[in-house]
Amino acid sequence: MKYLLFIMLVLGINVYGQNKLLIPDALSGTSFELNIQNGTVQFYDGQITTTMGTNGNILGPTLIMNKGDFVDIRVTNNIEDTTTIHWHGMHVSAANDGGPHTTIAPDTSWNPKFTVLDKAATYWYHPHLHEKTNKHVSLGVAGFIIVKDDDEAALELPRTYGVDDFPLVIQTKEFDGNNQIIVPTNSDDIPMVNATINPYLNVPAQIVRFRLLNGSSQRVFNIGISNNLAFYQITSDGGLLSAPVQLTRLRMAPGERAEILVDLKGLENQQIKLMSFASELPSGIYGAAQPGMSSMMTLNGYNPNPLNGANFDLLALNVKEQTSEAVTTIPNKLVTVTPLSEDDSDITRDITFNPAQMGPNQLNGNFLINNLHFDMDVINFSIPFNNTEIWSITNQSGIAHPFHIHDVQFYILSRNGIKPGLNEQGRKDVILIEPMETIRFITQFTDFANDSVPYMMHCHMLVHEDGGMMLQFEVVDQTTGTGQLFPTNRKLKIYPNPVSREFDKITVEGVENGWLHYELFNMNGQLLVKKSTKSAQKQFSIRVDDLNKGEYVLKVMGNTETVAGKIIIR
Repeated sequence: MKYLLFIMLVLGINVYGQNKLLIPDALSGTSFELNIQNGTVQFYDGQITTTMGTNGNILGPTLIMNKGDFVDIRVTNNIEDTTTIHWHGMHVSAANDGGPHTTIAPDTSWNPKFTVLDKAATYWYHPHLHEKTNKHVSLGVAGFIIVKDDDEAALELPRTYGVDDFPLVIQTKEFDGNNQIIVPTNSDDIPMVNATINPYLNVPAQIVRFRLLNGSSQRVFNIGISNNLAFYQITSDGGLLSAPVQLTRLRMAPGERAEILVDLKGLENQQIKLMSFASELPSGIYGAAQPGMSSMMTLNGYNPNPLNGANFDLLALNVKEQTSEAVTTIPNKLVTVTPLSEDDSDITRDITFNPAQMGPNQLNGNFLINNLHFDMDVINFSIPFNNTEIWSITNQSGIAHPFHIHDVQFYILSRNGIKPGLNEQGRKDVILIEPMETIRFITQFTDFANDSVPYMMHCHMLVHEDGGMMLQFEVVDQTTGTGQLFPTNRKLKIYPNPVSREFDKITVEGVENGWLHYELFNMNGQLLVKKSTKSAQKQFSIRVDDLNKGEYVLKVMGNTETVAGKIIIR
């Protein structure tokens, strides 16, 4: 069946409208039980497909929360792998964030509790285990989070779940000859919406609201509607825009969300289609005809694929009669959006994306941030609590990367010096950065500091993330503590901290077999010193008199353990 579908897609034959779209169950309140489990789905005739899901065979329930509520969530892991659950886009403490340090072992539970501080928008949850994120998400562990607030409630918008307000997670996957999902893959030739292949949805002839999520591992979609029907974007990742933005195309990278309104009045008994117009994507974006910025750059398994550089259907919309309480107008205004001011910035951080290997084959390798590969033991940035910061990110690789930051929402200042379009002037937590493009955004690190675990920043192409395109940062309240220093329950002891530049040396004790290996980084993640030394003693000294005063990250590697933390030189 899969191969027949593949051929029909290549020939441009319409094969959509065959399967009723799955609408995830909705859970509301302040207490949620989530069970990550193994499942099966009959995608094709013959062998069933092994999947993973939350409270079911695939995907998970939509969690509906209200701003200001204190929520209590219990996540139980019933799969054979250790995993995590990250609340993507939500502003929570690092301990509640669900990053790769906050693991859930098989047959155990994790119980985050937090106050919902976010604005009304669409968020989502998914696993974030280092080197396993792509596998767990691709097999089906993902779900929506809808946050409501008073500002959104005051607007006349569709909000009846499953009637005129629909969550749509868009993905592409590859299946093998036994109907099993292949992970990882660059041959993701089967599109699906809400884990439904060839889906259709009956919608009323009125204003409907689609909550779009690109939940793919790598693919960028260029969303539009057949016959170029206009639609109106009302939210970006983290909140309502100031006014609806009329569009006929909406480019969405992995991890991005957007809510759109579609006016279906007058289209009763007609069928229209939600599509991806990938033929319009420029080179250097996964989903375009050419994945790299240069025609010499190739990606294994990417071609031939009927989806790359072609327009294809995502969801058939069968327009039915209006409901009794139909919303029939698009509002002129939404909410007041007040971006942070550049004048209030405390620092500008420069960040670069680089391929691990240069040349035309770079797309088949890993990618780095600031020439660094992710290390669970290294805190790459220490950010003062309440800092307002501008981040300037330059993509020096041959492919576009969707950059995601945990903890905060940001406002885009510019793309290559040009102010972003109206639909990118709201709150964001993911931004697609094209090859050789520099983006600047501004954000503020408020509410949470001094947790024992860090936040992540990474590429949301899950293959790249699993390959190490990720760094981590801590937020430090300097009035109450010094942030994450060194673990005290290890054989290796590092002291004093803070250390005096003029008089002290850093002492390292507990080294076995007389060898010490250490690396010193500045707070931008740049490697300053890398050294190995030998001594007959079990105690070593590291000189700091040639360093400037400030904060650094020291990584010490003994024979049996590695420790890393922040040091302060005064």
